[in-house]
Amino acid sequence: MRMWMVNPALMCNKHLLGEHVECHMLVGHLQRKRRITNYIKLNLLQPKSLRERHIQLAFEMQSRNMLHKSPLPEFDLSYLPEEHKFYTVDADQSLIELSRRCLECRERLSVSNCSQEHANSHK
Repeated sequence: MRMWMVNPALMCNKHLLGEHVECHMLVGHLQRKRRITNYIKLNLLQPKSLRERHIQLAFEMQSRNMLHKSPLPEFDLSYLPEEHKFYTVDADQSLIELSRRCLECRERLSVSNCSQEHANSHK
């Protein structure tokens, strides 16, 4: 399971849909009150942001004309240690890893950076 925590618009369809599925998998994990220690150690999960992240992913899916019909079920984080509940994924590190793994995500990032540089040069 992984929450990339990068701007969903920068992700290819495969990674966008993959993270969406993994949000649902994480809810199942949390509903069974399973530990997430190793996921936290590996910079993979940001539990407190799970619901908001799911909304962001669903919005991006819909903006790409993908169907989204899977609301996120209820879940409880109260059993988690505080440092796990409030862990924040290093999004910059995730972006580097995503770019390394996926040519399409790397290309989307490159286009985004060019657009930002163009916008900044016209200020």
